[in-house]
Amino acid sequence: MQQEQRPGRRTVLGAAAALGAGAVALGGGAVPAVAATGRETDLTAGQRHGGSYKDLPVPTVIGHRGACGYRPEHTFGSYEYALANGADVIEQDVVPTKDGHLVCRHENDITNTTDVASHPEFASRKTTKTVDGEQHTGWFTEDFTLAELKTLRAKERIPGTRQHNTLYDGRWDVPTFEEVLKWAEEQGRKRGRRIWLHVETKHPTYFRKIGLGLEERLAKLLRRYNRSGHNGYTFLQSFEPSSLQRLGRLGLDCPKVLLLDDLPTRPWDFVEAKDPRTVADLITPKGLKWISGFAQGIGPWVNQIIPRDKNDRLTKPTTLVRDAHAAGLFLHPYTMRNENSFLPADFRRGTDPNAYGDAFGAFKAYFATGIDGIFSDNCDTAAMARDAFRKG
Repeated sequence: MQQEQRPGRRTVLGAAAALGAGAVALGGGAVPAVAATGRETDLTAGQRHGGSYKDLPVPTVIGHRGACGYRPEHTFGSYEYALANGADVIEQDVVPTKDGHLVCRHENDITNTTDVASHPEFASRKTTKTVDGEQHTGWFTEDFTLAELKTLRAKERIPGTRQHNTLYDGRWDVPTFEEVLKWAEEQGRKRGRRIWLHVETKHPTYFRKIGLGLEERLAKLLRRYNRSGHNGYTFLQSFEPSSLQRLGRLGLDCPKVLLLDDLPTRPWDFVEAKDPRTVADLITPKGLKWISGFAQGIGPWVNQIIPRDKNDRLTKPTTLVRDAHAAGLFLHPYTMRNENSFLPADFRRGTDPNAYGDAFGAFKAYFATGIDGIFSDNCDTAAMARDAFRKG
């Protein structure tokens, strides 16, 4: 996919530095992780317990696939680490199984995030598919029943760069979205506050065409767990406008976020419908006004907030934050990571692309534009940077 070719939200390239349950290496120094309970003392009762997204701290820290800078993505280990170390909201990507259950994976291709390749009983399931116009060879969730999928174990997606995460390979299975909802309820009872989730429908047009529509299944679960309303502690997000519109027609009043890819690209549902508009068209004042008719926010790539020059250094911020706010939309851009390979050149330190750079400096630059939140693989760093930014 084109999103895999640059350090955007769907990218899986990059590197990790040392991890620990209580400390993370930042620029060579050990910094204690920021506990969520510690930060709550600075929040009002409304911010701790309110069901409106407007009650969340700003900028809001969204744990990208949990805390995938430290644990294999979309596992309870990743979600729990994020919740305990600074995330205000925990993200899930949902895809279906063959028998219609929603599970949490970044993609339906599970080749690199599970041990499926080591299961000889599933060798014949390896296949090549075209998803959103691009060919992928591997194993796919829609070819497995939930019972079969539960025999697999999750592993680190990029072991060559986040080698420390491989320590946790095989520790967790692939969670269903319903299991995540139950986990969020349990965590909420323990912490005395509801847990916010940020849920993305992955490849919704593709799945609808093969008879595994996501939206109806998602709506059913959100209603069952009292998360379908405006104050339901849940964001709904998608790269496809029609998916958010469908969720709205199904009666889900959760705040919705349209994710935005590179400027020349078109949402896949636009491609299918022969709608010529590109992302560049959607981020104009006219396009943002159209988005505001079915969504409350946008999730642009960070380079749409502050572009980079030919040397990968930050340039002048665009007017997107101002224009989106004028249209009544909040902004949750993606994705900040601590490694040099992901950071703008201004904030890289040393020559090792896998080492941590000056992530705090990069966060400060993005926060200064007025964004309302940010996705991060390293939620503890993001929370600490946010707290420092708010103190001036």
